[in-house]
Amino acid sequence: MRARHIGAVAGTLALLCVPAHAEARDVSRDTLPANDGWASYGTSTTGGAAADDAHVYTVTDRAGLVRALDNGSDTPKIIKIAGTIDANTDDDGEHLDCADYATDGYNLKKYLAAYDPRTWGSAKPSGPQEEARQASAAKQAERVVLRVGSHTTIVGLGKGAVLKGASLQVKDADNVILRNLDLRDAYDCFPVWQPNTGGLGDWKTAYDNIWLAGATHVWIDHVTASDKGHPDAAEPTWFARNYLRHDGLLDITNGSDLVTVSWSRFADHDKAILIGNGDTATGDRGRLRVTLHHNTFESVVQRAPRVRFGQVHLYNNRYVVDEDDADYRYSLGVSTESGIYAENNAFTTPGHVEVADLVKSWNGTALHQTGTLFNGYPVDLLAIHNAYNSGSERDLTADVGWTPNLHTKIDSAAVADREVARGAGAGRIP
Repeated sequence: MRARHIGAVAGTLALLCVPAHAEARDVSRDTLPANDGWASYGTSTTGGAAADDAHVYTVTDRAGLVRALDNGSDTPKIIKIAGTIDANTDDDGEHLDCADYATDGYNLKKYLAAYDPRTWGSAKPSGPQEEARQASAAKQAERVVLRVGSHTTIVGLGKGAVLKGASLQVKDADNVILRNLDLRDAYDCFPVWQPNTGGLGDWKTAYDNIWLAGATHVWIDHVTASDKGHPDAAEPTWFARNYLRHDGLLDITNGSDLVTVSWSRFADHDKAILIGNGDTATGDRGRLRVTLHHNTFESVVQRAPRVRFGQVHLYNNRYVVDEDDADYRYSLGVSTESGIYAENNAFTTPGHVEVADLVKSWNGTALHQTGTLFNGYPVDLLAIHNAYNSGSERDLTADVGWTPNLHTKIDSAAVADREVARGAGAGRIP
């Protein structure tokens, strides 16, 4: 009885010590912690934390989100997303599908007949059906492309904030935070056929879930990005190529710089993260500085990430390749003048995937890696890449020309694997 009484008194005192006005912290005004990756370099990343009350919005539909974004204005703003927002809707909130966007006589069957490589050849598509495709694509873009301006925070409320069908585009903007968002299915209704004189050609799609182009000081945290709703695996094959409807989950290109991506989940997709969009984009030298930490890459075919030019710190990430992921190609893409510094990452790949499959190089020269686990065992990605790809790819050195110093605690790969499995993705901000 005495112990029970003491416990009751202690509980009562604890309640009395909590101020009556106490509330949960407002994560919408969180700023990037000090030393948390490249986005903390120089002027730190604060997003819309300085917004006045008139520029704090809670939105529940596309129309409200568009108004809050204010055409990508630089006014400090905080946008809170509640529930599910579908970007493929009209001004009255009615859902739009691909047939609603088709215009000027566009018809997929006619498009396929017009540009069949066996009769059209290797020339770039032109003529009525390609013009109709472009016009139809422009109608969809008006709905699904959402421009994010400088000094903006977009944050999901609770565990059910979903933005589907949208392409968030941070172009030539500075100081942006995207957090606690489930971004699904940036679905392109009108892929374009791109012939290739040296091969079969391929289908090209227009939309990334998030696209950073010329963006600086960006923090992406506790985001989930996937194809949920329209997996590419369910699409047909035309001209002997999968009719892809999705581009990247996150592209960081066109001179973007000082980006931190943390505690996020990239899943069920072909191309996950592209950093640097071309081997000839030499203006990217000295830019594309990106930190990726405590992220999950699950059932991702490639680009986790693929890097050109950038200095990329990749630590405490978790990679899972399912047994039935027969299309898996690679995880780390080492491309022109890239400097990937990889520390304490864990790969779980039951089935057909081998250590030598994890790294692929195109014109890359270096990869620094330490503390890597493969199915629970320590491995040297660099040594195995060089041993198994000698002759087909250039040997890589460990000297990437830089050493990261902007980071929080770096755990062992085993510890990070467990923590990321529990904590990465939307709805999991502590």
